[in-house]
Amino acid sequence: MRLLDRRTLIAASAALASASHSFASRAGAFCLQPAPDPDEVAARVRQLKTRFAVNAEIWWGALPFEQRVEQALAHGFDGIEFWPWRNKDLAALEKLAKDKGVKFAQFTAWGFEPGLCNPDNHAKAVEEVRAACKAAQRIGAPMMTVVAGNNQKGMTTEQMHAHVTTGLKLLAPIAEEHGVMLILEPMNGRVDHPGHCLYGSEAAVRICREVNSKHVKINWDLYHMQLAEGDLCGRLKDGLDQLGYVQVADTPGRNEPGTGEIHWPRVFRAVAELGYKGYIGLECWPKDGEAQAIERLIAADQW
Repeated sequence: MRLLDRRTLIAASAALASASHSFASRAGAFCLQPAPDPDEVAARVRQLKTRFAVNAEIWWGALPFEQRVEQALAHGFDGIEFWPWRNKDLAALEKLAKDKGVKFAQFTAWGFEPGLCNPDNHAKAVEEVRAACKAAQRIGAPMMTVVAGNNQKGMTTEQMHAHVTTGLKLLAPIAEEHGVMLILEPMNGRVDHPGHCLYGSEAAVRICREVNSKHVKINWDLYHMQLAEGDLCGRLKDGLDQLGYVQVADTPGRNEPGTGEIHWPRVFRAVAELGYKGYIGLECWPKDGEAQAIERLIAADQW
């Protein structure tokens, strides 16, 4: 090992000190960058081409539910979606809608179990959807998600789809009576819902066309559609007459747009060009926190 002379040692020390100072300056500049101004962020969100509805079951999930809605408002979102209504304080949500202008885009009226794909459950579905319609009217929600259900032992897919169609025909007059739209949501079996009876858009479009009601359409979740079938823009165009609502999450990961493989500027442009003017639900988990998710969402909506 060669010993360093004094001159070499001093030069090396100086270089190290300079490098350390430079790194510290850059790190300090990074750390001292001011947090985004909430009003500025909210203004940018309000200027987006696409109308987004935050899923309040997911975003700001550590807070009580009503405070999540408040956070969405503070960040420029006026649209909110959520899952089951039975565990919610409807009086509080009604007040948020009345006093602060919150628009509840949709919620879940009928979930995976018991399945609509089994006729034994249709009477209960009628009862539950009737109650959900009253909740929707109370908070001003124009739509409610309906899930087809998981596979039923001893039934073929075709039989289960026929039962879903029959069930929706029973529910359609109730939705019409209350001025609410039921939106049927197909899932994906590749990642999230193995053992479900309804995947992709083709079967859902076929079912809704047979029901033939303007009060029964599709909750077109583009995350599920990407995993189930792909060709997002083409499939949307093919089934446009049955499109009721749109939800998004990127793949893989089910995080916000801009974190995965989907080219969202192209998709958002296609949705707009097809004439859809409703909310797009953010049923996605913020990958690096809500602030970063909003920045990615803003970038994805540039087209």
